[in-house]
Amino acid sequence: MSADRIDIRLRLPREGFTLDVDLQLPAQGLTAVFGPSGSGKTTLLRCMAGLERAPGARIVVAGTPWEDSARGVFLPPWKRPLGYVFQEASLFDHLDVQGNLDFAASRARSPAAIDLPALARLLGIAGLLDRRPHELSGGERQRVAIARALATQPRVLLLDEPLAAIDAPRRQEILPWIERLRDDLKIPMLYVTHSGEEVARLADHLVLLDAGRVRATGPLAETLARIDLPAVPGEEPAALLHATVVGRDARWHLAQVRFDGGALWLPDASLPEGHAVRVRVLARDVSVALAPPEGSSIQNVLACTVIGMAPGGHPSQALLQLACGESVLLARITSRAADQLGLAVGSTAWAQIKSAAWVA
Repeated sequence: MSADRIDIRLRLPREGFTLDVDLQLPAQGLTAVFGPSGSGKTTLLRCMAGLERAPGARIVVAGTPWEDSARGVFLPPWKRPLGYVFQEASLFDHLDVQGNLDFAASRARSPAAIDLPALARLLGIAGLLDRRPHELSGGERQRVAIARALATQPRVLLLDEPLAAIDAPRRQEILPWIERLRDDLKIPMLYVTHSGEEVARLADHLVLLDAGRVRATGPLAETLARIDLPAVPGEEPAALLHATVVGRDARWHLAQVRFDGGALWLPDASLPEGHAVRVRVLARDVSVALAPPEGSSIQNVLACTVIGMAPGGHPSQALLQLACGESVLLARITSRAADQLGLAVGSTAWAQIKSAAWVA
């Protein structure tokens, strides 16, 4: 057991599948638990919270056992120092925002140490304290729910699809606040989602669940770039690049970002030079050439090496893993094209990126 990680071992039969996991997660940053509906994501969080009990379970947070069946240890939910944010905000309707926060703070380990005004500022709800839940938008309610969870001084924050019940505009409103929590707080966050966009934008670490089993776990960019994993329904394979804004072309409203492996032009998002960003590149938006293309509309072209090849989900498709410096891209091309180009592991090529998107 380590003081800088979370250990979770569970085996719990459920209708249609058995949740069977053995995880060692970092005790810092945001870990996304990702997978299709019915894969066991919420069950994993409920076991973490003590809301469901699995025989033979072991849950150790930063060296402290919360549950260890072999030793007869089981902390009930109210004794586990965690915050839990559900899909629905579940605020107390008879209390205003301040009352909801005060109630949570009264249950904290050290109530006198809670700085509720600072917490309200952190989540942008300082101007909402006298409002009742029914007077708030969906995004505001979820920010209050997160603040209430944090007011208990949790050692772990669990978020179970907190944006699932919010419409697209409100999701875009609340995502920056979750990013801010990820960057400013010193507690680990386990974030359940089935949205690839949320994973790419928020996560530091990724757990991929499928039918109750862990198919992959590891640092986000490294895990997303794997080609040996089962496809998640509705999600296109995509690579994530950690980059820095280095310049812009004001005439054409473009910004240039640089990463280990090259540079890309993207639609200008008015971010300052030197700003660290994440860029998501879908496999379907990357094509491959054996020589630098000439007379092409594609502006982003990078030298690369083929480091992996796998079937692309259909007999007509191939999925390539491309190394650009220390960064990795994915490309989905036809199997016929791969054969005609004579591509194999070790081949040098040029990646043509038709589209890329800012995600943070």
